[in-house]
Parts: sequence; structure tokens; C-alpha cells
Amino acid sequence: MSSTSFSFKHFEVNQDKCAMKIGTDGVLLGAWASLKNQPFSILDIGAGTGILSLMMAQRSQSEVIDALEIEDQAYEQCVNNFEQSPWGDRLFCYHASLQDFSDEIEDSYDLIICNPPFYSESYKTENSQRDLARFQDAMPFDHLIKSVSVLLSDHGTFSVIIPFKEEAHFIDKAKNMKLFPNRILRVKGQPSSEIKRSLIEFSFRESAINISFLTIEIGRHEYTPEYVELTKDFYLKM
Repeated sequence: MSSTSFSFKHFEVNQDKCAMKIGTDGVLLGAWASLKNQPFSILDIGAGTGILSLMMAQRSQSEVIDALEIEDQAYEQCVNNFEQSPWGDRLFCYHASLQDFSDEIEDSYDLIICNPPFYSESYKTENSQRDLARFQDAMPFDHLIKSVSVLLSDHGTFSVIIPFKEEAHFIDKAKNMKLFPNRILRVKGQPSSEIKRSLIEFSFRESAINISFLTIEIGRHEYTPEYVELTKDFYLKM
């Protein structure tokens, strides 16, 4: 994988200015997030390269796809990636904090999607840009959930990917804001691996939770049929 760009089937993402490069988490979330309600408006919180917004643009007919990015260079890169994509007229990136955005924006969104920073370990690296992208204190779960509860339309959905070990904790916090889990996908790397990630879809509607599981690889670069089916519209070699 190039450190400067990453090519998908229908678009290319430059990533040389972004601390966080294209990874499996973002692609999983962008492919898994439900569009069954045909959202008119989508918000991507903490956009980075803009990968989630670009995937939403490819998959949907949504007329408004907004992204939010606070870090200067990542914001510039996101805007550039939007402009060079086939869907530039539907994509817009705001250069602002989530706090300022949720305080000032009066619109609501039918789908909110987020691949949040979640490294809550106490140490920091020497790269402050990377720390901002990766550590939870840059976007605490409490702050994220509260903002989503303000920005999400009454019938909207919120899709997020987090460490599996944070799943119960995150769900409890969301319930305090009247956001309830409707779907969960638990992901592990290989059959013998532990579950590493949880993809969760929330709404203001309380219902039975549809829980499913996904294994990415059988062996090194030997992907499971389920993973291929989920990501084949994006990865060049799928």
C-alpha cells in the first residue's frame, strides 16, 4: 500500500498529509453502514482522508454528504480528495471541531458515520498529528455520542466502529442519550483470533439487536467469502 495514495475501483484517495492512512476499519464501516432508508443527508465525523464520505457517495444517491475534520492538513487533503472524485458536487468538508459544529449547525442528518479515535492508553507518541487522530481524548465517546444525539434526524441511523472491548461501555453511554443499538457486526482477523472490532448501528428506535460475525482472513491474504462480498465494490483485487 502506498503511503501517498490508495486506489479503489471507482476513486483514488491521496493520504500523504494524513496521520491516519487508509485501513481495514474505515473500509469495513463504509461498506457495512446501512443505506436502506435512502438517506438524503449524510455526515462523516472525523473524516481524515474522506474515505467514508467517498464510499457513501459511491453507494448512495444522497444529495448532501458532509464531512467534518479538525486537523489542518487532513482537512486540506480531504477537500482535495473530494474535488478529484466523481462526486465532488455532493461532497463538502467543514474545517471545525465537533463541538463547534454541533453547536452551530441547525440541520440534522439521516445517517451519521464515524471511525473515531479510540486509543485511550496513557502514553503519547512524538507525532502530535497522529496522536490527535488516534487517541480517544481527541474525541471522547461521551462527546461523540452527545453530538450525534443532537445532529441525527428522528428517523436517522448512526454507524460507528470501535474496539470490541468498548462495545458494552459505548452502548451504555448511547442509551443515556436515547440512542439504541439495532445492528452489531463483530469482527476478527482470522478464525483463531479474538474479536477485535464492533461495528454498531444506532437509532432512536429501541428494537431487538441483530448481531452477526465476520472473519476477515482464513490465512495471510486469503480472504473469507464474506469479507470479499462486503468489500468487492471497492478493493481493486476483490
